[in-house]
Amino acid sequence: MDFFARQDQARRKTKWLVLYFTLAVISMIVMIYGVAVFASAYVGLRRHHYYSDQSSFGFWDVKLFAEVALGTLAVIFCGSAYKTMALAGGGGAVAESLGGRLVASNTTDPDERKLLNVVEEMAIASGVPMPQVYVLDDEKGINAFAAGHTTSDAVVAVTHGAVKLLSRDELQGVIGHEFSHILNGDMKLNVRLIGILFGILCIATIGRILLYARSGNSRDKNPLPVIGILLLVVGSLGLFFGRLIQAAVSRQREFLADASSVQFTRNPAGLSGALQKIGGYGFGSWLISAHAPDAGHLFFGNGIPRSAFHALSTHPPLEDRIRAIDTTWDGKFPRVNLDEIKAEIQNHQREPRPVFIDGKMIMLGGAMLSADAAGKPPVIKPHYVLPNLGNPTPLHLKYAENMRAALPENLLTAVREPLDAVALIYALLLSPDEKMRATQTDEIAKRVSAAVSEKAVALFNDVTQTGAAARLPLVNLALGALKQLSAEQFQNFSQTLAWLIQSDGKVELFGFVLQKIVLRHLAPKFGAVRPTAIQFYTLKPLVTDCAVVLSALANVGSEVPNEIQKAFDTGAPYLRAPDDSELVLRPREQCGIDPISEALDRLALAVPIIKKNLLEACAHVVGADGVIQEGEAELLRAVADTLDCPMPPLGVPE
Repeated sequence: MDFFARQDQARRKTKWLVLYFTLAVISMIVMIYGVAVFASAYVGLRRHHYYSDQSSFGFWDVKLFAEVALGTLAVIFCGSAYKTMALAGGGGAVAESLGGRLVASNTTDPDERKLLNVVEEMAIASGVPMPQVYVLDDEKGINAFAAGHTTSDAVVAVTHGAVKLLSRDELQGVIGHEFSHILNGDMKLNVRLIGILFGILCIATIGRILLYARSGNSRDKNPLPVIGILLLVVGSLGLFFGRLIQAAVSRQREFLADASSVQFTRNPAGLSGALQKIGGYGFGSWLISAHAPDAGHLFFGNGIPRSAFHALSTHPPLEDRIRAIDTTWDGKFPRVNLDEIKAEIQNHQREPRPVFIDGKMIMLGGAMLSADAAGKPPVIKPHYVLPNLGNPTPLHLKYAENMRAALPENLLTAVREPLDAVALIYALLLSPDEKMRATQTDEIAKRVSAAVSEKAVALFNDVTQTGAAARLPLVNLALGALKQLSAEQFQNFSQTLAWLIQSDGKVELFGFVLQKIVLRHLAPKFGAVRPTAIQFYTLKPLVTDCAVVLSALANVGSEVPNEIQKAFDTGAPYLRAPDDSELVLRPREQCGIDPISEALDRLALAVPIIKKNLLEACAHVVGADGVIQEGEAELLRAVADTLDCPMPPLGVPE
């Protein structure tokens, strides 16, 4: 199953979630109506409001049912809407509600640094923007989760127990599991589920309130505590439905995420070791947060005591998960000894190994090239592009490990400091012309600060030497630090970035797309939340947008009219547009910044199959000569990122 099929499956899963929710709400209405009938018949509520003639009482009453239905719907939907709005901030809001603490991108704590290094490598390997990382300091159990509406607001959160007790390989297996949820489109569904469950559980909350209600007159017969008890019972049934929905949505996805993690890391022992430690650890994967039951389906391991009804468990049994990935397991959970674990982790720590050839970092497919291979950039066949999209391999992970290790130390430091990350983005866009570059840095000093301008100049040479293959990974790694800017700093940054793109009088497509990537992924953090719901299900209204993007890419590779037309004609058939559509090459002047920006924004709201066909067409446009060069590959990855399609590094051998 490819990336786009998994996205479609996640979208269809949302429809099933709506069905489950509807059935749960109908059942709740029926049960609450039964409570209302009981109250009317036996508690005396009818004489206060419903009936003047007690002989008229019957089990079925349309007015009572309508009021119960409307009241129940109001409570559930208001509760769901409230929780959904509270989580509108994305994964960070979820992590903070569970007691998470944001890990600073420049942390020096060795355990936190190990965690961030693993996440950085996963981000580079998968093409996913660097998510913010949280630690749940109060949780001693071994657990983790990924949450967010899109890759732009995604976070990875890990419990204190996992950070302290898992080796690097085990942590990599757990993080690989969470990244599979990001790539498979599970995150948005899981966050929606939290909001839905909160609405259902509001009934039980109202029951608790009524249970302790007191009448103003001690002589009056107060029905509210009795009604409260009954609503608590109904609320418990609501909890049953909630757990049933959680189990239906998440159980099978956990097996898939385990398999994806093993496929990604090619190290089943790492993930198996993490699961075995959960089984042999006194705290297991349990969570103490009061909100843990609402978010139990998010976590790597079962965070709440296992239900007596196995079908209601949000996670498969540990034994089944381990045997699915490790057939050599003996069925025993070794006892977790903290001293032994500390010694084990220290013995298996891996130090970065920077490798340079003549002062320049040379990399291909995770293996450093020999000196005589320097200067020969990797080439990619167009039909190799889509199979790896959303499907990073162990070679991609090895590539990412080596790339991060080989980056100059000042670049690695820069991507972790907010203002240095700003300078890094500017450095990526500085002109190669020395005179123009001086003009640009002078203006940056006026717009932002002299320190940022000086840092951009200091980073320019290293950025240039790392080559095209490192530009997009550097941008993705810097996003975590950029999200820590203040609102005022972000405004200055975005305005200066827009000026810098056009400062030399000519706009390169990669520079523009780089700007778009940065601002898109920072938008949720700074309030400019972009729409994420699918709006286009057919290609017809998007043909013009596709033509603009394909024409822009065709113009990048050549200035010769015949070659531009040939490139466009090579890729256009892969779009699979209707024969009567106006899919024709647009003149260069119609492929400027504004048309491309509008086109990409609209195409980002299309169904996955349209994105798939578009990216295939783009790959054949830039590879019209039969190969995709290094610079073209990074441009293609940048376009894919604007469409919410994370693309692993290209050029990694199969």
